Amino acid sequence: MKSMNWEIFARDYHGGAFVLFGRDHLIALALITLICLLIYWFRGRWNAKSMRATRWGLLALIYLCEGSWQIWMWTIGAWSIQGMLPLWLCSVTSWSMPLLLLLRSDKYYQWAYSMGSIGALMALLTPDLMQYGFPHFRFIEFFTLHGALIVAIVYMTAVEGFRPRIKSLPWVILVTNLYWLFCAWVNSRIGSNYLYTQGKLPTASLLDYLGPHPWYLFWMEVIGIVLCLLMYLPFEWMRKRSSLG
Repeated sequence: MKSMNWEIFARDYHGGAFVLFGRDHLIALALITLICLLIYWFRGRWNAKSMRATRWGLLALIYLCEGSWQIWMWTIGAWSIQGMLPLWLCSVTSWSMPLLLLLRSDKYYQWAYSMGSIGALMALLTPDLMQYGFPHFRFIEFFTLHGALIVAIVYMTAVEGFRPRIKSLPWVILVTNLYWLFCAWVNSRIGSNYLYTQGKLPTASLLDYLGPHPWYLFWMEVIGIVLCLLMYLPFEWMRKRSSLG
């Protein structure tokens, strides 16, 4: 039992590789979806005290996951500036979550609702987990972190009343593209591949359907804009319906 407990933190894990859309993957996705639905169904049950506790709890969970990942990678000798700087989209969203959960910034919410949630959703659908299947630490940390990002955005929308505005989309796209250019510059300096400006994932992902480098970068942009528009549409429809009613 003791050796099994340490095995879940091992770099060379022999408990089973991650299987894309296998049983464990689907269960993890279902649990995250269920939590989001429960938040929506019971959205009127929070008071000021429980709202504050929820925001702090989500922030602590996100920081625990992101911090423990950094520590684990360092411990197993896999930490490097080429892969572990907080420049991945979900890492940026994780570390900047105080802007949403503590400062309750509407401007940050506009970015997190679109690009932050899209990044987390893409990561959940096509995780780069390789040999780390359940119950390895990396599997649990990965789905907890990215699930918590989605849950935080759903919570702030359903419970605390934040709403995405389609007029903020040009600002969101501008900020995201400036950040993409910054990551491309960093990649050119240190040989990294943050935001995949230099190449695709080593494992199967949605990028495989978008053509070779650099064309998939263009299609990433197009798909990102289309997804943002689709995410805004229900709220724009409700606003128009409310104004007409």
